[in-house]
Amino acid sequence: MADVLSAHTRDLDVATLHDILRLRQDVFVVEQQCVYADLDGRDLEPGTVQVWAVDEQARVVATLRLLVEPGGSRRIGRVATAVPMRGRGLAADLVSAALALGKGVVVLDAQSHLEGWYARFGFVRVGEEFLDDGIPHVPMRLDR
Repeated sequence: MADVLSAHTRDLDVATLHDILRLRQDVFVVEQQCVYADLDGRDLEPGTVQVWAVDEQARVVATLRLLVEPGGSRRIGRVATAVPMRGRGLAADLVSAALALGKGVVVLDAQSHLEGWYARFGFVRVGEEFLDDGIPHVPMRLDR
């Protein structure tokens, strides 16, 4: 069992922010071997919310970020779960929590093999497949 939490990035304590960023690095840079600048400045935008899950020892075990896009839509991104915690529904819990934070349009770029998974939440594909760091992705949108 994990607890799901959320806060604006600017309101996070340093240790929690470190653990969120470390998990993202472990999954995207190390595991998926994508050399990119995860620290892109968007985490510090005023509207950015981090959503994360902690285990019984209060360790960050899953995370995503929710951005405010120009025009007011929201963007879910950087969805990551620690290897030993996968298959427990944590990513679904985080997406549900992010969607509960507001109304309106939500967009994301899903890894192509996860298109059906995101469709469970009502997301639909809105464009052609593209490569992001060598990984196939599809743009998706949810109108609420």
